[in-house]
Amino acid sequence: MTANQSPKTGYDALLTPQNSMLLLIDHQPFQFANLHSHEPTLLVNNAVGLAKTAKVFGVPTILTTVVEERGGLLLKGIRDVFPGQEIINRTTINTWEDARVVRQVAQAGRRKLIMAGWWTEICLAMPTIQALGEGYEVYIVTDASGGVSTESHERAVQRMVQAGAVPMTWMAVLSELQRDWARTETTEGVAEILFEHGGGSGAALQWERQLLGVGAGA
Repeated sequence: MTANQSPKTGYDALLTPQNSMLLLIDHQPFQFANLHSHEPTLLVNNAVGLAKTAKVFGVPTILTTVVEERGGLLLKGIRDVFPGQEIINRTTINTWEDARVVRQVAQAGRRKLIMAGWWTEICLAMPTIQALGEGYEVYIVTDASGGVSTESHERAVQRMVQAGAVPMTWMAVLSELQRDWARTETTEGVAEILFEHGGGSGAALQWERQLLGVGAGA
């Protein structure tokens, strides 16, 4: 395959609401208790922001936990985004070894998989590497994922990139799905996500609305 044919280049390499699917993997208390690669509050903020992004754009989303009766329920902020949605509770450490996950992905018919998980080096790396081997394009959201140490996280990202994964951040996913501010059907939803999770970008947007007379927070 030449560089020009690679799915990592050209227009077709970009994410759209129609070609992508999100897997949120094991954002649970047990993993969070030993997560040291990122500042904890920021990581929770990013994971919830990513979940809300998928909801606004109608991106099919799979939620998973591993042995939640001992490892804890999925992060409340994510559950609140998808009330009533089935959460696949596995025994397999590798999400991709659970037939329910693989079946749901196949049924969706989308080849671009956006993935984030705790821990990066285990819960994210294993399904990413296996899905890549089965012909999926995997986009790993590195700032909504975290490992037991900075080194663990970085080595895992390096390993996945070497295998063919594309590293992204959650606000890059948000912007790529929006793509054009003329797509007004999602601009209000995007603005709300930025207000709540976008840090300085959200504050600046509030200010811009104030200056335009729209009203802060409108």
